[in-house]
Amino acid sequence: MGFSFHTGETGPLHLCGHRGHSIGAPENTLAAMRACHDEGGRSCEIDTVLTSDGEIVVLHDLSVDRTTDGSGPASALTAAEITKLDAGSWFGPEFVGERISTLTHFLMLARELDMGLEVEVKEKVNLDGYIRELKKIAADPANLERMMMISFDHASLKRIKKEIPGILTGGIAHERYGDPLAVVKCADLDELCIDLAVFNLEDARRLKANGIAIRCHAYAPKKFEEAVRNGLDWTETLKTALSERLIDTLSGDDVAWLRRFAEENGRADRHPAVRSQPSSALS
Repeated sequence: MGFSFHTGETGPLHLCGHRGHSIGAPENTLAAMRACHDEGGRSCEIDTVLTSDGEIVVLHDLSVDRTTDGSGPASALTAAEITKLDAGSWFGPEFVGERISTLTHFLMLARELDMGLEVEVKEKVNLDGYIRELKKIAADPANLERMMMISFDHASLKRIKKEIPGILTGGIAHERYGDPLAVVKCADLDELCIDLAVFNLEDARRLKANGIAIRCHAYAPKKFEEAVRNGLDWTETLKTALSERLIDTLSGDDVAWLRRFAEENGRADRHPAVRSQPSSALS
């Protein structure tokens, strides 16, 4: 049975780790993806760039400086050089030796764990080379079905969809659009990735009625709780969106917190790998 980014009328909500379960493991690593799965995640949002020898690797920044013991732009380093770097010690001593991995290795793990990948295109230096390599990866139908290519650059996504038949694309939205459905149709998107801060229920209802998948990004618990303290109605908005099944994928840094919130609002099934956790204090 294939993976679907649409949950439909009866399917379970996809809980999605932002860069993996990044509150508990170094971002964009296989360890963060495994941690996401262990906490009940069904998908991961990851970031990708291209190496000097044309491999797609999972890395948020255009350089390796922030999250590894190396330095320099990814575009100047080979895949072999990048994947030898320590990408875990900055986060904690228990992750010393954790590596940057290729998109292909993430897809291998996704297939093993039966997860989907929301793959953000961060490449800015050589988009042509990125698309050439992505086309090779997507030639395997088992990879193609597990990838939702996402970006702030909707024009790039439109190009990717034109050059790779059957690939799914999702536009990231950090602000409200005057007509979100028109934006989706213009770029031929399959999904809109909407930050909770700008999530509008009427917009979501219209998108879902037109067959568009929705990923809502709910950040980390501290940011959520701060917004609620400041009078924003994020809790009620999210509860309503979940109860009306307007959200297919709910993403954030803390997958365990997402799971507890979803369970309390009837939109998460129990995951066999999940450890027993106390109920969230949020109401």
